[in-house]
Amino acid sequence: MIPGEFIALLTFPGVIVHEIAHQLFCRICRVAVFDVCYFRWGNPAGYVIHEKPRTINQQILIGIGPFLVNTLFAALIAFPAAIPVMDFDSGNFLDYLLMWLGVSIAMHAFPSTVDANTIWQAVKNKQTPLLVKILTAPLVGLIYLGAVGSMIWLDLFYGVGVIMLGPQILVNVLAGL
Repeated sequence: MIPGEFIALLTFPGVIVHEIAHQLFCRICRVAVFDVCYFRWGNPAGYVIHEKPRTINQQILIGIGPFLVNTLFAALIAFPAAIPVMDFDSGNFLDYLLMWLGVSIAMHAFPSTVDANTIWQAVKNKQTPLLVKILTAPLVGLIYLGAVGSMIWLDLFYGVGVIMLGPQILVNVLAGL
């Protein structure tokens, strides 16, 4: 079993983007941020300490922010590199570096189990509008599965999937035009 601190060190760009995403959504929701640690050796590898969100929607957005930002950012970084590597077998050092960066960022898309529990409590709250529950519950389920599944490398499989499946789908769609 590989210690989490070692994995965090190997994938530190993902930790940094994860914490930036939390901080970004705090700013978008106008929730005060008291302290930020983008990366450190230890558990947790990074954190954002903020005031209690005033609304349930703010709480949900701050919690799912890393899932959205890390996934999108990882895909954008890795797509240009993954296409030559996977489809044309012509990758160079920079391509592989971008793919590692993409996987590293996507691996940290899932919030921690503490964040997942906080999001779930917000979704279950009686005051949460039904439409928000319907739209958010499946995403929260996926986030919680990813947070718990990191113990069996689900985060790695997700990271590889983000950088490999997206370009493959794009190439197949463009080939069909």
